[in-house]
Amino acid sequence: MLLKYRSDYQKIAMGMLSLMPSFKDWDRLQRELAWYQGGDDRTLYLWKDDRDDFAGAVGTQIQGDYLIVRLVTLMPDKDLTENTWQLLDQLATLLPTKRLMGTLSTAKIIAKWEYHHGQSHSKRPTTDSGQ
Repeated sequence: MLLKYRSDYQKIAMGMLSLMPSFKDWDRLQRELAWYQGGDDRTLYLWKDDRDDFAGAVGTQIQGDYLIVRLVTLMPDKDLTENTWQLLDQLATLLPTKRLMGTLSTAKIIAKWEYHHGQSHSKRPTTDSGQ
């Protein structure tokens, strides 16, 4: 289940993001959380697994017909391909009119997820949720 970030999830979100090397610095981590709260086109989601445990986070930004996946992180014990697919499936279902796209750091994850669904990146229509 994906939950939109809100201030009462701050410690959980900080813990999730701090798993990523680029967010080891406290100030950088605070700026990232503030950035997601600073616009309607940006959302940080916390992901709960099948056992209802917080297990990951995904940062997104809407640009036109695309949902840019800016970051994906999972707890070390949950960092499995199956969980990544499940997280991205839920994200695509949440915003079915947007096509998931990656950044330089997430493009491989999105490409593998699309391939997993039998979708060629170049052949998939913009309005397809990838499911």
